[in-house]
Amino acid sequence: MKIIIIGDGKVGYSLAENLSKENHDVTIIDKNSEALKKAEENLDVMCIRGNGVSTKILMMAGVQDTDLLIAVTESDEMNMVCCLTAKKLGVGHTIARIRDPEYASELSLLKRELGLNMVINPEQAAGSEIARLIKFPPATNVEIFAKGRVEMVEINVTNDMAISNMQLKNIANRFSSSVLIGAVQRGDDIIIPDGEFTVREGDTIYIFGQSAKVFDFCRRIGIHVQKIKNVMIMGGGRIAYYLAKYLDEMNIHVKIIEIDHERCRELTELLPHALIICGDGSDETLLKSENFSEMGAFVAVTGRDEDNIIAALLAKQFGIGKVIAKINRMNHSDIIKSMGIDNVVSPKLITTNYILRFVRGLQNAMGNHVNALYRIVEDKAEAIELTAGNSSKYIDIPLKNLNVKKGILIAAIVRKNEIIIPNGNDVIKPGDNVILITKDYKITDLENIIDVVKKHELWNDF
Repeated sequence: MKIIIIGDGKVGYSLAENLSKENHDVTIIDKNSEALKKAEENLDVMCIRGNGVSTKILMMAGVQDTDLLIAVTESDEMNMVCCLTAKKLGVGHTIARIRDPEYASELSLLKRELGLNMVINPEQAAGSEIARLIKFPPATNVEIFAKGRVEMVEINVTNDMAISNMQLKNIANRFSSSVLIGAVQRGDDIIIPDGEFTVREGDTIYIFGQSAKVFDFCRRIGIHVQKIKNVMIMGGGRIAYYLAKYLDEMNIHVKIIEIDHERCRELTELLPHALIICGDGSDETLLKSENFSEMGAFVAVTGRDEDNIIAALLAKQFGIGKVIAKINRMNHSDIIKSMGIDNVVSPKLITTNYILRFVRGLQNAMGNHVNALYRIVEDKAEAIELTAGNSSKYIDIPLKNLNVKKGILIAAIVRKNEIIIPNGNDVIKPGDNVILITKDYKITDLENIIDVVKKHELWNDF
């Protein structure tokens, strides 16, 4: 696909990097020559210096032959105008990053009036992800599929868990067959396990199932899940605003510490149920006076990675059970986690994943729709949800006869209101949402999961 990205900031660069790796023809437009120089030197992309609103610049980038334009500049208004202009010039699909909370209630109207195919709000998406982590404290990550009906929960295995040193087939028999351990990280390796695989202490496991079933499974294997009742948020930006709204819906008490007086006044009006404290969140005396150690969770979402990390480490030192830090530079995320911080969240990475999911859906000529896409274990594997079409290659064929490629696992099938953790006798039907774990493949269509070579070999055996 031919893709134009307007804006070469953190998100624009990350998108260009990932899309070019997937063999798309990517062009970046930005007014900043230094940013473009970095992209030109490190990525296999074309760079054009100029204003993305300019018809002349867009024509120079080949807008008339472009499949997708993505506008991710710092200005919401510029992103909308870029997409509107591109539509008028013949672009098939447009995506705009729109971050201002004032637009949040008008997104459906904006999409319709501007002809936008997708709107992404990184701060709102980050707030939603943090809320899920707070809802299930033992998890190091929680992702949702099938509009929230299926969860992928990431858990670190400790020696006191009942599943330590057990084979997967025995875990299913003893604890639950209604959840699936779909992937395991052991050291630097990612494993798509079979029934003979033995879980070890230090493994990170990815559990798939309905929220209540995953919760019950974790409780039965010895993970104590205690509901968080109060949360302290350091930083009063957009992520804090959206997160506080989500937590209020979950009946969780919120304290926000923000250093800017004017922003504190705004938050007081916007969030009537939250306690807004004007002060420096890194001030230990202030934290103690606000009963810091009694918080169920602490979330650091200021604009500075260093401040977030230091505050998060302080929270762990005070014994707070769930500590989450927002970071922009994800290249050091493993080191940060090794310090004892429970979770790190990156709006840039969340935005990239959302847009990659959309692009995969556009790529697919067969009509399977990519509903969700999450990269796990530093991009070594993916969890992806697709809607099944009418292909005779996989419809109504027992999974044991499908000859699925090695490194791909069918983790769940969602059929209307039914959640199926599949066995070999289950089949895929048209309209099913199918959740896959893939290790070595970029899947855009369910037909891609079939090992054609293996099928031919089996056929030749007769």
